Order: sequence, then structure tokens, then C-alpha cells
Amino acid sequence: MIPKLKPIRPELLDHPSFQQALTLAGEHAADVDRNGRFPSEAIEALRAAGAMSWLVPRELGGAGASLDEAARAVFELSRRCASTGMIFAMHQIQIGCITRHAVQSPWFADYLKRLVREQRLIASATSELGTGGDIRRSIAAIHPAPGAEPFLRFEKKATTISYGASADDLLTTVRRAPDSEPGDQVLVLTHISEMKMKQTDQWDTLGMRGTCSPGFELEATFAPDHILPAPFATISAETMVPFSHILWSHVWLGLSSDAFDRAQNFVRKQARQTPGTTPPSALRLSELSVHMAQFRAMVESALDEYVELTARGDRAALSTVGFAVRINNLKISASEAAVEACLGALRVCGVSGYKNDGPFSIGRNLRDAHSAALMIANDRLYSTNASLLLVHREGK
Repeated sequence: MIPKLKPIRPELLDHPSFQQALTLAGEHAADVDRNGRFPSEAIEALRAAGAMSWLVPRELGGAGASLDEAARAVFELSRRCASTGMIFAMHQIQIGCITRHAVQSPWFADYLKRLVREQRLIASATSELGTGGDIRRSIAAIHPAPGAEPFLRFEKKATTISYGASADDLLTTVRRAPDSEPGDQVLVLTHISEMKMKQTDQWDTLGMRGTCSPGFELEATFAPDHILPAPFATISAETMVPFSHILWSHVWLGLSSDAFDRAQNFVRKQARQTPGTTPPSALRLSELSVHMAQFRAMVESALDEYVELTARGDRAALSTVGFAVRINNLKISASEAAVEACLGALRVCGVSGYKNDGPFSIGRNLRDAHSAALMIANDRLYSTNASLLLVHREGK
């Protein structure tokens, strides 16, 4: 069953190179997972489709795509390979931060034009050793580059950088200055080819193996205009957090939909073997269908709210306590719903779903789904919401 998500422009979804990316994502998903490798085939096809710049405004050469359209593309990719869908989603999150908060900067406008031409891939370094997973705090800070004024530099120990070894550019959170508070952060865009990056551990995980997300020690020297003009607190509330939770939830909905499809095909196979009789597993499938409908509605509702608020230019509403609670609830609920969906599909398929080979295998879907609760840990979001609910009144 494919959820009836919002359609996107035919010239985007139906582009032969995007369709090729979907095909390649599916064909190589098992190998990407087995070997924990970057899904290079699908990403190259996405580049050929111009998909890395879909969210870039038309006046800068991009497709001027909406978040709805990016979300649908993420969903379709994740039905084939969740790692590919997650990489594409995380890249679009970085594009959103730049286009919504730095496009007025001549340097960033020129950068986006270059991204369109070269289809550059952007990774993100928001995690840091010593912050306990809190991306709204930084230890690393911007310093003057000795003997190279007006250039600046930073050093950072990032615990995780997804696809960092395969990206072209990096958006990094750091403190604004050496004497800044941990929460006084900015985002800096640097070119990885001009940085020092030392990998500090390996990426051998239960799921999402193709995202290739080990830790790195970073050193970068850059010009001041590489700093996004808006404070990270603003970027986080208005764009990074909602984009992340919305696009991630489409990844999880996509991999869950694939699990449902496998379960449905399993029940249909059983029905063909006993004509005129409804298989017992059909009841479980019916229950799972209800869960998927609720999952889909939750994801769509959150997307609709964000799109409506941004369409009317109500950025202030994105920084309210109520919106923060709701967008955190989306991440928590979607991450838990994905695991439940895959477990439900496994119950339908039984041993056929438990096996790692065959058309009814649910193993990769379930393993990938378990990563969802760890991406900005659900416990951290529950704790954040607990504080916010002390001052929040429902309906605000």
C-alpha cells in the first residue's frame, strides 16, 4: 500500500534520472546495508536529475521546489532504501537552512548557484563530544586565524557526521566567539576539500548502515562571509528542527510503507494458495492498515501546518512553545510508529519476514526503523517537552 501523499511536479518525480535513482536505490539497498557503504549509485543518479538543488530558488538556478515536493521524494527513495532517503533528506535540511536564512548574502547566493551547477552534497556537523547530544550547545568556537586576518578558524570534535566522507561541503555549529555562551551559536559552511578531517571511529551499526556516520575531528579556516547571518537559535527553531522532523518522518513512513507492501504481498500469496478462503494473516494486515493510516495522517498534518505557517510568512509562530511541542511530538510519534509498523509486518509474514532473504523479509526495514528513536534521542525530546508543557496551554 503506497500512502496517498501530496503529488509533486511531474518534471521532478518523473524525470528519468530521478526514476533511475529510485531503481538504483532499490537494486543496491541490500548491498549498501550488508557492506555499510555509501549508496553512490543512487546519489549520482540524483545529481543527474538535478535533485540536489530542487529546493534552491528558481532565480538562483534551482527548481524552486516546495517542502511538500522534497518530502515526497524522500518518501519514494526511502521505500527503496532508507539510507538513501535519509541522506537525501539531510542534504535538503541543509539547503533549507541556507535558502531560508542566508540567501540575501551575496556569498551564499553565489554558493547556491555553484551548488546547482555542480550538484554538491552538503553534510551537517551539529553533534559534539562533551555536549551530551544537545545540538543547542557548542564547545567549539570561532577564533581569528593566526597571521591570516580577516580569516577565521574552528576546531571541533563531532561525534557523528552522516556521509561526511562523501560530502562536498559541511554546515557546522560553533560558538560565535571564544567568550560566547554555549548556546550563542552560528552555522558555518566550509568546503570539505579545504578542511582537515580525521575520522575518529567506525560505522558498524544495526541499521541505517549506508548513511556512514562516524565521528570526525574537524579543522577549518574560512572567510567571515561563510557564516550564516542568522543566529543558530533562529535557524534551528524556524527551519532545521521542523525540516528535520518532517523529512525524517517521511523516511520512516517510506520504509514502513515498504514493510506493509511486503506484508500485503505475503497475504495475497497465501490467499492464492487457498482460493475462496481469507488467510488468518489478513486480520493482522487489516490491523496494520489502520496503524499506517494513522501514521500517514500524523505526518501529513505536521507537514501541512508547517507549509501553511511558512506560506503566510508567520515565522513568529514557528518559535512558539506550542509549535515546538507539536513538532517534537511528530518526531517522537513517527519514530515509534515506524518500529510498530515493521513489527506488525513481521507478525504478518512470520518466518518469511524473519529471514533476511526473499521478497517478504522485514529485517532491514526493522533495523533501520530502530535508528529513529536515536536521531535526537526521544528521551531528550520528552525532557524538552516536559519543560515546555509547564508553560504551554493547549490550543496555543
